[in-house]
Formats: sequence, structure tokens, C-alpha cells
Amino acid sequence: MRLVYLDNAATTSTDPEVFKSMRPYFSKKYGNASEFHRLGREAKEAMEISRQKLASFLGAESSEIIFTGSATESINLSHKGLIEALQKEFKGKKKPHIITSSIEHKAVLETCQHLESLAKADITYLPVDSYGRVGLEALEKAIKPETVLVSIIYANNEVGTIQPIREIGALVKKIDKKIYFHTDATQAIQYLNSNVDFLKIDLLSLTGHKIYAPKGVGALYVRDGVPLARQIDGGGQESGLRSGTENVPYIIGLGKAVELIEKSKNNNPKKVQKLREKLVKRVLKIPGVKLTGHPVKRVPHIASFIFEGVEGEAVVLRLSDVGIYISSGSACTSSDLHPSHVLTAMGIPPEKSHGSLRFSLGKDTCNEEIGYLIEKLPGIIKNLRKMAPDLKDL
Repeated sequence: MRLVYLDNAATTSTDPEVFKSMRPYFSKKYGNASEFHRLGREAKEAMEISRQKLASFLGAESSEIIFTGSATESINLSHKGLIEALQKEFKGKKKPHIITSSIEHKAVLETCQHLESLAKADITYLPVDSYGRVGLEALEKAIKPETVLVSIIYANNEVGTIQPIREIGALVKKIDKKIYFHTDATQAIQYLNSNVDFLKIDLLSLTGHKIYAPKGVGALYVRDGVPLARQIDGGGQESGLRSGTENVPYIIGLGKAVELIEKSKNNNPKKVQKLREKLVKRVLKIPGVKLTGHPVKRVPHIASFIFEGVEGEAVVLRLSDVGIYISSGSACTSSDLHPSHVLTAMGIPPEKSHGSLRFSLGKDTCNEEIGYLIEKLPGIIKNLRKMAPDLKDL
């Protein structure tokens, strides 16, 4: 049976060159990077080279890169760390204020809700339009004297819509330079300009397993001068912001993955976009299907749809039976039976959002694989709709 993997927004495979770069640090160069002997120094030096690779990629300084275990951890450190660091400034005053959007990844939303529940911060959740885009005017109106952080996702993980991050950064800094700006760049880092000065970003979160590095490693960019309180106590690693013995092999892998993106080996957006456009064109020929997200301002690798009259999970299982792997939404929320918060925020009713499917292409996706999907998908949709008599004419 053929295997067609179209769930790269959930996770990617580890690139062979990335894995090769990691191997010595499991068995030969396995020293603790905090030790001063030769093995420790070798690990430390290799880790700092990876830090410099990531810093160069983002247009940052090495001292501004904090390695973490995931983008989720990076987001928690960013948001909770900032609010905790600013608590003294707000003692006896109004609470610090965070502005985010209603279509953020759960890592941002639940972190904000946690701060809100502890009465440590007030949160504004901005609405989005039917394409999933934040309005600059709404953002400007939401800013108030207590605003300390604006956090807007760069590219949405479910529908692929790209936010006007550079324009948001410019607006925030124009209004008040003391407001910090964070973006979750997890889905954008491989395909979009992620230079922090170009974007006017103060904090940026990313993870390795979306860019062909292994699961279990991420990073947080922290612009010099941004106050953060550590969230993990211990030995004081990562400039005192993230204690715990560093995961050297995985950090090496993250550095190699970024290097491959810069060399364009793992970054061919035009090829991926061309295949995605073919997929969109062919899928939209199936009756009762609607593309979700912005038709143009979207990352090259994500195409998402609403299929009327079917349950997304049923389609995922049927496609899996023929060797095609996709998602019924975000991998972090697809096990949740509640309707997608992203689609709900975009005005799509629950009865329709349960028919959502996400196809996410990767560097190795080929024309034949898209052809195989198109060969199998229409029949699966038709058969599932037969179980809903009122939709038999679709």
C-alpha cells in the first residue's frame, strides 16, 4: 500500500542530515554542557554553534536565544515570565493587560486563561474576519495604558492564514515602545521571513519538529531588555531562564534543521505552493466543499476545507486505510470533540466545522502523491455521504 503523508503541520519526519548531525552527541560526545572537562566543553561548543545558527537565521544575537523543550514551553516562558517579571510595577495598580487573538494556538490561549484565572493579568481576545485575519483597527482600539504584551500567531496552524505581523509590530511600537510583541512562528518559520527586526518582534516561539528536527526541542527569542522571570528553577542553565541539563543532541538537530532551511535544501516554498494549489483546485471540484482560511495570504504548505455532510474524523480514518495521512484539524486539538475554536471564531457554525479537514504538505511531497489523494478522496466522501440521506444529491 502506498504511503502519502500530508500531515506535516502536525509534525515532520527528522531529516537524515539532521539525524546524522545528532548521532555523535548520543554516544561519543555525550558530555554535560555544564561541565568543564573536554567532553563537557565539546558539548557546550556544539550547542553554542547551534545557538548562533538560530540567532543568525532570526537576525538576532546569540544571547537572545533560549533553548526549550517545545514551542509550548517557549510560549509559557514568554507570557508567564513577562507578567511575573512586571508584577512589582503593577502592585496596587490595575493589572497588566495582554492582547491576543481568538484563533491562537491553545498554548497561547490556555496560558492567557491561566494568568486571567489567577487574576495576574487582564486579557483581550481580538476577533478575526471570515478568513481568520486580525484587524489593525481592532487591535489599536484594544490597546490601553496597562497593555504590556501583544501576542499574535504568525501563521495559523489549522487554516494557514498569515497575519500582518510586520504591520502589527509597527503599530504596537508606534503607540507605545514599552509594549512587547510576541509571535508564535511555529508554522511560519520554514517559509516566511522571520527576521525579528523586520517583523519588529520582541519575543518569538518556535519548535523543531515542524522543520525536520526531532520532537522535544524548541526555542524562544527574547530581545535584549525584555524582562522575564524564569519558570523552571534549578541549575540556572540558558542564562538563568530555563534550568535543566541541556538536551544537546536535539539542540544540535535544531541548529542543523535551521541551517538546511537557510541553504534552501528543506525550503522550497514555490514547489510546495504549486502542489498545494493543485490540491486545492482538484478538491474544490468535489461538490459541497469550501476552502477555509485566506485564499492568498496563507502559508504554502497548508490547505484546509469544510466537507459538507461528513465527519472529519471519519474521512481521516478512511484515508488512513488507503495509506493517506491527514488531520481533521490541529493535532493538538483534534482529539477534542468540541468544534474548532479557530473555525468558530471565523464564523463557521459547529455543524459544519465538524467536517473540517487539513492537508499539510512537506518538502518531500510529490505530484504523484497529490494525484493518489485525488484518486481516493472523492469516492470516500461520496460513500460517507450516503449515510446522510438528506445529502445524497451532493
